[in-house]
Amino acid sequence: MIIGLAGGSAGVLIAAVTPTVAVVLVGWCIAQLFLNALLAALVAVLPDQVPTAQRGMVSGVLGGCLPIASVSGTFLVQLFTGNQLVIFLAPCVIGGFFVVLFALTLNDRRLAKADRPAFSLREFAGTFYVNPRKSPDFAWAFASRFMLVLAYAFLSTYQAYYLLDKIGSVEADVPQQVFLGTLTQAGVIVAASLIGGRLSDRTGRRKIFVLTASIVYGLAMFVIAIASTFNGFLVGMAIAGLGFGVYMAVDLALVVDVLPDKDNAAKDLGVFNIAAALPSSIAPAIAPAILAIGHGSYSVLYAVAGTCAIIGGAAILPVKRVR
Repeated sequence: MIIGLAGGSAGVLIAAVTPTVAVVLVGWCIAQLFLNALLAALVAVLPDQVPTAQRGMVSGVLGGCLPIASVSGTFLVQLFTGNQLVIFLAPCVIGGFFVVLFALTLNDRRLAKADRPAFSLREFAGTFYVNPRKSPDFAWAFASRFMLVLAYAFLSTYQAYYLLDKIGSVEADVPQQVFLGTLTQAGVIVAASLIGGRLSDRTGRRKIFVLTASIVYGLAMFVIAIASTFNGFLVGMAIAGLGFGVYMAVDLALVVDVLPDKDNAAKDLGVFNIAAALPSSIAPAIAPAILAIGHGSYSVLYAVAGTCAIIGGAAILPVKRVR
């Protein structure tokens, strides 16, 4: 966690101060590499420290962290407008404080020296892959998360352009409108995460919550696609918050329940984290093609996003090891 925080902050610093696009790309890749390593280590605490009967509730709390962070980030951008270095580094400082505090207080599980396997380059390379034939439930959960987060990436990446082009917002109003949209979605996500995770624990069911949440999120994308006013956009964001909140809360608990190897949870969750990290890089690459096919229509883009979310929900149906 500490190494991930330090490396990620260094990458963000490079992106903040460099004058060229090429070096910005290098800084961002470094930040992605280390911050996702940090995230993988954080998520691995769940199977290590939390009993099965409480994982939905704890996953719900974790699901509420993303929207709170998003709102905090957009608030910091508005607060420090004009000071680019502070805009980039303030989240690292604030988040870093809590990461260090958590790392110092965590009663970490340690292997005895006799149980530590000898390092093998071949085995290390194999940690980046989980055989879908041997672990089909894990593979389906991976596909589900990938498609849902891809839909989320379309929404978060192109909000500003959608507001300018589809809603007709004035450019000066867009930062505040993005903040209000993020705040609306975040408020619903936090409530939905906590309630959805708790209900999943009480009923002992995961799949129905993940499926329903994916469909709700997909419908939200269609609402945003047909919206013609800012209020319509806010309604779509609120519905999206409901679906995303329940999904993120319950899906993580489901994934922990279908891990291929309980003794190597961190490794498998690191692989699974690719499903959450990769879509944010893929979405900006394929969205221009979708917009070109749709003659620049953001309605088409968000209709595709809605379809991705629903496909993500359907992908959870073949999972057999959880109800």
